[in-house]
Amino acid sequence: MNVRLTWVQPEDLVGHELRQAAQDGRDAREIEARWYAAGGAPAPDRAGASEPPAPPHLRALAERLLNELALLEAPLAADEPTGLDEIVAACPHWPGPAEGTPHIGRDRLHAAWLGRAAGCLLGKPVEKLPLDGIRALARATGNWPPASWFTARGVPAELLAAHPWNRRSAPTSLAENIDGMPEDDDLNYPLLTLLLLQRHGRSFTTADLARLWLDELPAGRAFTAERIAYGNLLAGVEPPGTARHRNPFREWIGAQIRADVHGWTHPGDPAGAAAQAHRDAVLSHTGNGVYGAMFTAAALAVAAGGESDVHGCLAAGLRVVPPHSRYARAIRLGIETARTEGEFDTVVDRLHAVYADTHHWVHVLPNAALLAAALTHADGDFTRSIGLAVSGGWDTDSNGATAGSLAGLLSGGPDALPEHWTAPLKNRLATSVPGFDRTGFDTLAALTHQEALRP
Repeated sequence: MNVRLTWVQPEDLVGHELRQAAQDGRDAREIEARWYAAGGAPAPDRAGASEPPAPPHLRALAERLLNELALLEAPLAADEPTGLDEIVAACPHWPGPAEGTPHIGRDRLHAAWLGRAAGCLLGKPVEKLPLDGIRALARATGNWPPASWFTARGVPAELLAAHPWNRRSAPTSLAENIDGMPEDDDLNYPLLTLLLLQRHGRSFTTADLARLWLDELPAGRAFTAERIAYGNLLAGVEPPGTARHRNPFREWIGAQIRADVHGWTHPGDPAGAAAQAHRDAVLSHTGNGVYGAMFTAAALAVAAGGESDVHGCLAAGLRVVPPHSRYARAIRLGIETARTEGEFDTVVDRLHAVYADTHHWVHVLPNAALLAAALTHADGDFTRSIGLAVSGGWDTDSNGATAGSLAGLLSGGPDALPEHWTAPLKNRLATSVPGFDRTGFDTLAALTHQEALRP
């Protein structure tokens, strides 16, 4: 019997690394030719593991080629540094120190937690579905763009057969099934960040985070870059090498979904939030993957400090991202496209034309462009923020979560969020992070508030 673990098989990692090399401008043509000549396959399109397992000789070749790919010169490295000092030096408008000591109230943090949960839950049943499938399922029930939960009620059987819901999420995430917030890594990581701050404060190190993962994060609850980094830790690789060693997912979305609490607890201090998110992100990510965390943390920090304009928050996030990086270009593309096009479906089509054929659906760049576009087009409206973010496909639950976090924070409090989004959450989330299962979002807000007040 074979155990086909996702996101770790060497024969699968080669295809992902070849794609990442093409995006980085690294010349991997000779390595690619050797791989395919030996019978190697491209990376799985949407799943994390291919079938069947590779024979021993092909797995051995995959391991050798991964080592060779890591040695290829990266032409874009100068514009996309990973070290914090180099990032700051590359950002001409890096924010200055926080002015005064702005504080954030529990109500706003409560809304941020609820918003993150609602946006994540909205995206869960359609995660991994193609764009045309998401559109067809929602339109079949008159819910386009999504303004409420997805439902199977009233959807023709042939449509459900053609576009089945996400297998793991449908039992807990369709309107007829929701009973509190089910477990999701988009909520697990904010809980881990809260634990990190409780134990180590703002002076935590990347090594502190690594030990926390090993102590409190079940290995099976980590995916893509985080799963590779986790395995590297178990193999004795020290951070930040954990982000680079045989990790083709190092510029995917994982670090971006871990950034919220760093922003929420730095009201009015985008530079401090970005620096803290950087120490978190480099455990598993490099370059653009790290920028996703820094951008999100900075945008949320500005919102936490009293900024009420989503556009100002996005602009603040861009100030901590190297302007010549692909991540900065993705954010600018999303914003500009949303400002140009009146129909959001057209915005999405334009972004898919740029990224769909070249980037995996979990890569940070297409998702960053979509997130920025959705938030820009929604102009602060909560329902439109999460609905548009999910409507664009790709990593639907992650984009919905981040959009909901920012829009919820800007709303000012839980009472400002529509009840049809918050009531089904029942002030309860499920998680495998020790000590937090079935915790209420009001309690999480209070705990986060304590960390926001800590010097």
